Amino acid sequence: MAPKFDKPEKQLEAIKRNSLELINEAELLKKLTRSFEAGKPLRVKAGFDPTAPDLHLGHTVLIQKLKELQDLGHHVLLLIGDFTGMIGDPTGKNETRKPLTSADVERNAKTYTSQVFKILDEKKTEIVFNSEWLNALKPQDMISLMSKYTVARILERDDFRKRYEEGRPIAVHEFLYPLLQGYDSVVLKADIELGGTDQLFNLLVGRELQREWGQEPQCVLTMPLLEGTDGVQKMSKSLGNYIGITEQPSEIFGKVMSISDELMLRYYALLGGEPEKAEKIKSGAIHPRTAKAELAEELTARFHGEAEGKKAREAFDNLFVKKEIPDEIEEFIVSKASGKVSLARVMADSGLAKSTSEAMRLIEQGAVKIDGEKATDKKAELGSDKDVLIQSGKRFFKRIVFK
Repeated sequence: MAPKFDKPEKQLEAIKRNSLELINEAELLKKLTRSFEAGKPLRVKAGFDPTAPDLHLGHTVLIQKLKELQDLGHHVLLLIGDFTGMIGDPTGKNETRKPLTSADVERNAKTYTSQVFKILDEKKTEIVFNSEWLNALKPQDMISLMSKYTVARILERDDFRKRYEEGRPIAVHEFLYPLLQGYDSVVLKADIELGGTDQLFNLLVGRELQREWGQEPQCVLTMPLLEGTDGVQKMSKSLGNYIGITEQPSEIFGKVMSISDELMLRYYALLGGEPEKAEKIKSGAIHPRTAKAELAEELTARFHGEAEGKKAREAFDNLFVKKEIPDEIEEFIVSKASGKVSLARVMADSGLAKSTSEAMRLIEQGAVKIDGEKATDKKAELGSDKDVLIQSGKRFFKRIVFK
């Protein structure tokens, strides 16, 4: 398939947009020119270790760039690291990661492949699993691979160096990770590899190994790490500042609306379909709240469809702009035979809180209302004589029905 843009220079401009580092530009322009003249797409690789079952918006920054390259006519190789995932990427870690089981990896990999096609064109994407070739390596093959890199070069990597200097354990198998990721590029004959800024060392190893195998080295394109809803730390499920792409439409919409105006501009630049809108917001041509609502609707629609995006926006406006209670509220049934029940227990059981202790904290913080009245006693009980409406925070409601 011929690239979409007539000139390689225009492709290069589009590829560089919103990226952080390109190694190197002259090489990539040469590849693009050759691709254009031959009518042959470049092979673009990006790898994901299936260490968790769900993707969040931080992951989609890179996937969006893959989609741009796909739209330019290039061939996307989405690599699922089902073998490397069982080792665990040591990037950014100050201790050895707990290895995943093959069952964990297999289960997570299935969800990844379904989620990425909310962005990428399934018909134009090649899914590859590195267990296909890494499981086939014999001991002598592994020794040969390890001979291509020195311990001194490996220890140039910040996280390894810091752990070594601080006397923290480094398991020998962790040294293998960047070599195996680099070997993936050799097997796939990658022309370009994408990754986050924290992956630069691993990506550069791929260039070195390709040279060792007599291949033209891949160009490396790094993308920014997206901050989570707190606006400080990178988006992460473990930090609780993430927006998952499989979350309910109301959750995605509400979380986007909770971010700061400043962070919204960054989200527009890296995630929004209209990154130029950021300039209009800065100039005052668009009110920040309106812009944020449009972004929240766009992102919700991207993963759940336009109808759900509009519905989530309408529900949010009804709740926060018009100050209305939602028309549809999920019911939670409690047996009348239970007699009086703990408010915190009901909140935990109904999903309004993750646990009774969290429910008590929410009550103490004044974030819980019963039939519109603020609850103040964390040890409060509900009688079974009438149904009640519980509100937790600003967006979560449950109608407690006693039967």
